[in-house]
Amino acid sequence: MDSEQHRSAAMHATTIILVKKAGETVIAGDGQVSLGQTIMKGNAKKVRRLGKGDVIAGFAGATADAFTLFERLESKLEQYPGQLMRACVELAKDWRMDRYLRRLEAMMLVADKSVGLVLTGSGDVLEPEGTGEGAVAAIGSGGNFALAAGRALLDSPLDAETIARRAMVIASEICVYTNQNVVVEKI
Repeated sequence: MDSEQHRSAAMHATTIILVKKAGETVIAGDGQVSLGQTIMKGNAKKVRRLGKGDVIAGFAGATADAFTLFERLESKLEQYPGQLMRACVELAKDWRMDRYLRRLEAMMLVADKSVGLVLTGSGDVLEPEGTGEGAVAAIGSGGNFALAAGRALLDSPLDAETIARRAMVIASEICVYTNQNVVVEKI
């Protein structure tokens, strides 16, 4: 596998899910770090709190790139306190226009008490489409599996955290780049 193939494969080798339901928002992610076909680590923390603890975020992609984006988002949150959407839009602008940032290979799910967003390197800041019950978004190699499971469970009596955890288990049973060592943050 050449380095370009490795870089694009690394971007998708994880699963992160965001579930909003009944006033609760959860982001959950697995802990597997893979290098090609080898599991390098099983307990990485890809979900964390940002700002003063009022924002949660999870990433899929190259770890160093994701940490760079976390740092940039934190500075935008300091610049625009209490305005997650504005901070994310400003980050997306920088991500698209800055020559260094454009090369970063990562995607992020971010949320505060009022909004959940998907951020991509192509400048997208997307709010997941929801139903009357809530909303679900997911990224990474197992993202579509987690997304489908989360949507299927959304109208059940389960809370947001339980839905996220069950969706992660389902994704881990299908996606070889996802494990069941799940980290959850909620607001």
